[in-house]
Amino acid sequence: MGITTDELFFKPKLRILNDDQIRKIHMSILEVLERTGVQITHSKAREILDGAGAKVEGDRVRIPGWLVEDAIRKTPSRLILGNRKGERAVVLEGDKSWFGPSLDCIDYLDPVTNERMRFTSDHCRISATVADYCPHFDWVMTIGMAADQPADIADRVVARQTMTYCEKPLVVCCKDTNSMRDIYEMALLICGGKENFEKAPIVAHYSEPISPLLYYDPAVDKMIYSVENNIPLINFPCVQSSGTAPATLAGAIIQGAAESISGAVLAQAISPGAPFVFGAFVTVMDMKTTVFSYGATEMSIMVGALAQLAQHWNIPFYGTAGATDAKFPDAQAAAEATQQIMTAATVGSGLVHDCASWIDHGSVVSPGFMVLVNEILGNVKRFMNGMPITEESMALDLIDSVGPGGNYLMEQHTLDNFRNIRYSTLFERMIRQDWEDAGAKSFEDRLREHTQKAMAHEPAALAPEILEELDRMQARWK
Repeated sequence: MGITTDELFFKPKLRILNDDQIRKIHMSILEVLERTGVQITHSKAREILDGAGAKVEGDRVRIPGWLVEDAIRKTPSRLILGNRKGERAVVLEGDKSWFGPSLDCIDYLDPVTNERMRFTSDHCRISATVADYCPHFDWVMTIGMAADQPADIADRVVARQTMTYCEKPLVVCCKDTNSMRDIYEMALLICGGKENFEKAPIVAHYSEPISPLLYYDPAVDKMIYSVENNIPLINFPCVQSSGTAPATLAGAIIQGAAESISGAVLAQAISPGAPFVFGAFVTVMDMKTTVFSYGATEMSIMVGALAQLAQHWNIPFYGTAGATDAKFPDAQAAAEATQQIMTAATVGSGLVHDCASWIDHGSVVSPGFMVLVNEILGNVKRFMNGMPITEESMALDLIDSVGPGGNYLMEQHTLDNFRNIRYSTLFERMIRQDWEDAGAKSFEDRLREHTQKAMAHEPAALAPEILEELDRMQARWK
């Protein structure tokens, strides 16, 4: 009797919504965009949308349902991102999940002293190095903070640092079209030109509508530039339930999805088939503190629901997981990150961002937390590999051969298979006496040692001529 693929491998799966709920949310999103619409003051974008079939009245743009669904159909279901070597490193499709950290923020937490300080371009070098070292990070992201650089070029300096010290695909956020153009030119230089870039882009552009239902002109400029240059576009509002969106989870995700997918309508009107990634960072306003929570359980519920919607539409998704409201990489941080990552992986949350670096509700980068979450990712990815069911794995002949009362320690089958179990170097399993004899190192001690090892990693160097050209580029930035 033959064995099917499903019998060999079954991927664990979680659902937040049933099919009827997904359809109802879909129709509600169409209603929001058709009845309420979005505010766009950008004249070129209004002209493009008007020509595509939207109803433009002043700054209000109402998008009929047929136009939204047409844009969804035209959005490619599959997106490839490449690494610095030109390898196809991320295949964004279906319910696959790819995890990446943000490498800058307002502040930086020193992993040795626990001192908190303003984030600088050198801290970006350190966190990019750690991301390059950690095998379970598939890609990386920047936002553009570097307190030691002039504000007008800080975003470009951070992008350069990241591409220099990390080989993985990069999602960038920058302040204007000039910045996006300079970052794109750096990417073309590093990957060997436009032809190589379009085979597997090493850079994608992250953009944000403003909740509720508003577009800022410079953001629209960058969106148009990205689409015109075939740079993958992520349109990702940050939606705060009870603050900038309804207090109900369903209302918040409907608004966030409407904001994001309205960007797909613009992108496909400019260039049908433009690479576009749907998503929204939907979480709650903590009414005790008013913070935009990065650790709320409701965030995982809402992001998981949006991931299912993206799978229903068959378009790429940009998810969120692995962040925390904790102030240090402690037990709270580990618990919040683990729940988020497990939810993201089992739902299938696409390109999953904010994974590991951001603590204290998105205000601090922590290399120590990056190393901790890399271990959590290792465990979750092992879980997602499931349990192959084959003649070899069922081991019926071996069970019969060993029989009652025997043991499997010296069996060849054990030697052939025990390495399939995941062994962590951060989480220890020793008996207490052995642990004491080995120095009685606490979890904090081990995390500090692992983080220092990651920080000492030496990423593959760019060619000297590329570094020289990057210097010339940076000298021209204004």
